[in-house]
Parts: sequence; structure tokens; C-alpha cells
Amino acid sequence: MMSISIKSAEDIAGMRVAGRLGSEVLDYITPFVKPGVTTGELDRLCHEYMVNVQGTIPAPLNYCPPGYTPYPKAICTSVNDVICHGIPGDKVLKNGDVVNLDITVIKDGYHGDNSRMFFIGEPSILAKRLSDITYECMWLGIAKVKPGAHLGDIGHVIQQHAEKAGYSVVREFCGHGIGKIFHEEPQVLHYGRPGTLDELQPGMIFTIEPMINAGKREIREMGDGWTIKTKDRSLSAQWEHTILVTETGYEVLTLSAGSPPPPAFITNAAAVAA
Repeated sequence: MMSISIKSAEDIAGMRVAGRLGSEVLDYITPFVKPGVTTGELDRLCHEYMVNVQGTIPAPLNYCPPGYTPYPKAICTSVNDVICHGIPGDKVLKNGDVVNLDITVIKDGYHGDNSRMFFIGEPSILAKRLSDITYECMWLGIAKVKPGAHLGDIGHVIQQHAEKAGYSVVREFCGHGIGKIFHEEPQVLHYGRPGTLDELQPGMIFTIEPMINAGKREIREMGDGWTIKTKDRSLSAQWEHTILVTETGYEVLTLSAGSPPPPAFITNAAAVAA
């Protein structure tokens, strides 16, 4: 097992601020996500909001993990059959499109990482259902987070829910530990077996960000070295939150005034437990 950092009280306070600010970028950009806008314009607006209003740094800009070229933009815009890492540019969003906006800000050295799905105009029934199921997958995974649980518990419940709906789970990309480093241990797989992999401990912070395809799970990488699409050109959806393992369960760090509410089955279960 790889070493997973346990965050200090100071780290957790910093991550709460960064997480909220990351979510507030998504709140800000929501009214602009409509037919006729380009993904490049959404990137420009987000970049200016981060730098000029929040005083944050867009983490993706010039991010360069081993084997990659530097990422050229401030956000990721993944449209329709793009699974992740779509580079903003000249693409005009049109009625019926779906897009995932993935936002990570850095504030005082801490990273706040989250993403949401957006519908351009009226979505198809397929797109709406895929987005809803993916959102439920994320929250089912979040609900498994507590001390003593295992990473495999998170992956299992996500895989089970997605496949029951007739969808597939992307295997090549996953959630990750996060703090002052953008991507650190652990890897948070969105498939797996209960009771396997690392045991969760208070102070761990990681993302849960299932990528669910309407068709098969196989992927293809585009020539830009970043954009990942479904091999069969089916739609893909993703939602993401950054999660803290607490002494008694979990805390979602990437919440803000405009965050979509959890599914009813999550809030109902919390009410019963209380």
C-alpha cells in the first residue's frame, strides 16, 4: 500500500476554503453555459473570475504530469462523448449538448477540485438519465466514506449502480488524494470489491469523480495528448466532489450556495441516522 497523507487541522481549514472557492467558480459560470457560447469563452470567464475576483490560481493551467505536454487552459470542458480533459477552444455549444466543467483552484497552496454536468438547452432523455445516474453514483460513493471503510467499498457501490442502469465505468481515470499537491495517493477507483484496498482514516482527503459511459467503457485519446473520448462515441458523464474523512463519516469540501442538492435517498438516510 502506498503512503496516504493524513491532513492536519491547518490543512483541513485550508482545504475547506479552497473547496468552497472551487465550487463557487461553478456557481459563477452557470448562467453563461447556454447555446452559442464557445468552450473557450467559458474558460476565459472562469480564468478571469479566479484570478481577479477570488485571488485563486487555476490549477490546470500549465499543469504537466510526466509524459504530458503542459495543459494550455484554466478549466476542462468535456462535451458529449468527451470523457475528461477536454481542452476549451472554438467549439460552439448548441442545443442538446451536454458538457462537464472541471474546475480546480489553488488558494494559499491548497487545491479545491470539483466538476458538474451542464445541459445546453433541453437535454435528451438519454443524456438526462446518464447525468442523473452518474450523480447518484458519486453520492453513493461519498456515503460509503467513514473511518474503517475501504476504498473498494466506494468503487463497488459506484460500479454496481452504474452497471445496473446499463452503463459502464471508465477504468483508466479515477479519483485521487489531494491537498497541497494536485494529485497524490490514494487512487480512488470507481469500480472494485467491498473490503479491499486502503482502509479510510480521519484526515484523509480525496476526490470521488466517477466517469460513466452510456455505451462501452473503452476510451480513445485524441491527438492533443489530453482529450479522452469514448471509443464507441457514446455519451459520457462525470460529477466530482472533494471529500474529507471525519471522525464519524465524511465532509464534502466542495460545496457552495449553488451546489446541486444531494439525491433524496442520501438526505433521507442522513435524517434516519440522526
